[in-house]
Amino acid sequence: MNNAAPAPARTRGRPRGNPPTRESIVSAARALFLERGYRRTTVRAVAAVAAVDPALIAYHFGSKKGLFADVMQFQCANALAVDDVLGGDPATLPDRLIDAVTGLWEDADFLQLTAQGGEAAEVIREYLERELLARLVEFLGGRDATARATAVVTILGGLIYTRYLNPLPTPAALTPSETRHVLTPALRAALARGRAPRQPPERSVEAHRRPVEAPIWP
Repeated sequence: MNNAAPAPARTRGRPRGNPPTRESIVSAARALFLERGYRRTTVRAVAAVAAVDPALIAYHFGSKKGLFADVMQFQCANALAVDDVLGGDPATLPDRLIDAVTGLWEDADFLQLTAQGGEAAEVIREYLERELLARLVEFLGGRDATARATAVVTILGGLIYTRYLNPLPTPAALTPSETRHVLTPALRAALARGRAPRQPPERSVEAHRRPVEAPIWP
């Protein structure tokens, strides 16, 4: 009689112990998206490269679209590292913002990923809105922080659109250094704390009581 315990059934979904990290799955997916494109990359193919059950990808990312979003977010976070950009000298913050954007978009792999349809544009919009804009509002502080951060993201979004997504000849012809030179003044103005409107000086009580003299016309 065989008293050996039966082998445990293989379970799908989140494994126990030390499961492969999200980063390893994202890395495998990034390589396949670059090699095959978004439409020809399947979740099963990513799972095979990452050596995981496809159910694990569904657990972590929900779908292929969610996985692609994480790949793009990873790319954005690496180049547009908000903590690094915001953590330096405030006087050179506009330069760092522009350098981060141009550095990301001048990367050949990132450009190849952005060319893979509306999924890429959607991820970029989400990153600018949820990550960069939200962090800028927190960083700037004050009652006008949202307005200032919105102005900054609008300028950077315009740079992305006119230089990379739907390039116009003049912006696209600029070098990253020239782009920084052109846009830094606008970003500096957007980041500046707003000033309260200047109030007219108060007139004294005597001035209020003094009758206004009629003008003497020549």
